[in-house]
Amino acid sequence: MYGSNERILRVNLTTGSLVQETLSEDFYRLYPGGKALAGYFLLNEIPPHTDPFAPENVLIIANGLLTGAPISTATRYIVSARSPLTNGYGESEAAGFWGPELKMAGFEAIVITGRATRPVYLWIHDGQVELRQAGHLWGRETAEVQEMIRQELGDEKIRVLQIGIAGENLVRFAGITNDLRHFNGRNGMGAVMGSKSLRAVAVRGNERYQGIAHDPETLMELGRKIAKNVRKNPLSWDLQQRGTPGLVEPLNAGGILPTRNFQQGVFENVDNVKWEAYEKQILTARRSCYACAIRCKREVALEGRVSPYGGPEYETVGAFGPNCGISDLQVIAKANELCNAYMLDSISTGSTISFAMECFEHGLIDLEDTDGIKLKFGNTEAMLQMIERIAHRQGFGNLLAEGSLRAARKIGGEAEFLAMQVKGQELAMHEPRGKYNVGMGYAISEIGADHLVVTHDPALANPDSLSFKNVQALGITKAQPPRSLSDEKMNQFYILERWNSLEKVVGYCFFGPAPRSLILPEDVLASINAATGWNMALEEALIIGERATNMARVFNIREGFSRKDDTLPERIFQGLQNGPLKGMAYPREEFTHALTVLYNLKGWDPETGRPSRERLEALSLGWAADLMEKYEA
Repeated sequence: MYGSNERILRVNLTTGSLVQETLSEDFYRLYPGGKALAGYFLLNEIPPHTDPFAPENVLIIANGLLTGAPISTATRYIVSARSPLTNGYGESEAAGFWGPELKMAGFEAIVITGRATRPVYLWIHDGQVELRQAGHLWGRETAEVQEMIRQELGDEKIRVLQIGIAGENLVRFAGITNDLRHFNGRNGMGAVMGSKSLRAVAVRGNERYQGIAHDPETLMELGRKIAKNVRKNPLSWDLQQRGTPGLVEPLNAGGILPTRNFQQGVFENVDNVKWEAYEKQILTARRSCYACAIRCKREVALEGRVSPYGGPEYETVGAFGPNCGISDLQVIAKANELCNAYMLDSISTGSTISFAMECFEHGLIDLEDTDGIKLKFGNTEAMLQMIERIAHRQGFGNLLAEGSLRAARKIGGEAEFLAMQVKGQELAMHEPRGKYNVGMGYAISEIGADHLVVTHDPALANPDSLSFKNVQALGITKAQPPRSLSDEKMNQFYILERWNSLEKVVGYCFFGPAPRSLILPEDVLASINAATGWNMALEEALIIGERATNMARVFNIREGFSRKDDTLPERIFQGLQNGPLKGMAYPREEFTHALTVLYNLKGWDPETGRPSRERLEALSLGWAADLMEKYEA
């Protein structure tokens, strides 16, 4: 079998068992890594209604099919489990260097069950595996732990994936980091890992991807072609020059920069947090992920030193900046550093604090509740103090560590209206009232609010744009307005969802393939086929993406989710308070109709959101239909 090491590692932390399992090519072609591999194991191996923090929850770390290939943006892996934040299917992707290192060490995925009696970490090196004690690492910040593991194992090139203090304390939106600068932030996967007393997974390998590829020369040539295109393609220039923080100013100009807990779309102090200020005040260098020519990662200076945790991405700038009413980049960079030192998801942390700030301003909570902290929009010190309290589950932070939905239900009154979440997960910093497909993605995503379900609407609004021209091979032939939920727009959504899901299976970053960036659909297919020798056509690739999405959907149906959960915060159905889109609301009736249209396209029951047996069998998921019917009986 080409393009794969053929092996997964099974770790039972209760017994200490370490077992290597071989995958067949027939199996791997159906579930070739990432989201597909994770979905298969979660659906088959987690008992229904398992407590996310119980030993029986299964934590999957799965590389994409192409992760580690010599191609820009083919670096990603997925961490998946039942989410403690949503109680549904959970997943979070990350890039960096850890996934390629796991591939070089001989494994496609790690399946982790049980719970260790004492803290441990996993050490994987060139096919060899051992569990080591980690009591001396527990309670320490992530930078210190990485250095300690590397010193202990005697190799500075070891790649360390780890949780932080937030994961140890089971904060429901705790994340996971590798190399301190790349993050599986969403859905609380760090809390699941912490519940298993697993502090880290250290990896070192020497087998390059070319050694397992079917046609390594073609793969290398594709890599060189794509890297060359990065330097001349406008779709990658913005990412290379500015990274994601470059989004702040254009989103503000469009009236869709989430501000003060999504009340507004324009931030009056945007000049203090836009790219020019970022570049002048804190930027020190541009960094990259494995084999990637785009180099979208930022490095920053903070308090007179270069931060070991990298610079805040757009989501972090937005969450701790405009959405909390804060315009001090040094404070935002400090908030980013605290989240990464303790390993908190910066999106959910910033959004939950923003929610609490509005609760405070509405009188739903007071100083007695908040440990004497004046938790108002714009209060920089209050924001930083609350990050500390959340990570350590101290005082009011203990409530916020549950996430905005659980906190709102505890606070009562109108608090739930102020919680900007879907299925329990907080919205990312993208305003659905200006990008309707993004709103639909928030609603329908199996993991709760997720901004990477489909390409964002503006990219495909102009028929003359490179983005639109580059993606027509997928069957998208007509440009659509950003604020539309037409039947044609839903057909576009359905195609893009399958394509983006394929990226999560294969291991491509969202910033690699068209339409967001420069890698054409034919190059994606060529890279898969050069790696595997499969001669895969576009329709099979899209079916792989759809298969992964449907397994996640079946998991959620089994856990009690239905159409009623595919919705948006009530505030989004009300008008923005300022800016060029002042008064603009997400159209409720159009949304209801569009959701039905989309369900029909996907082969899901329009009343329940349940995938039909016919569609599941067409996707080679008859076994999933059997499971769904078994648990409904």
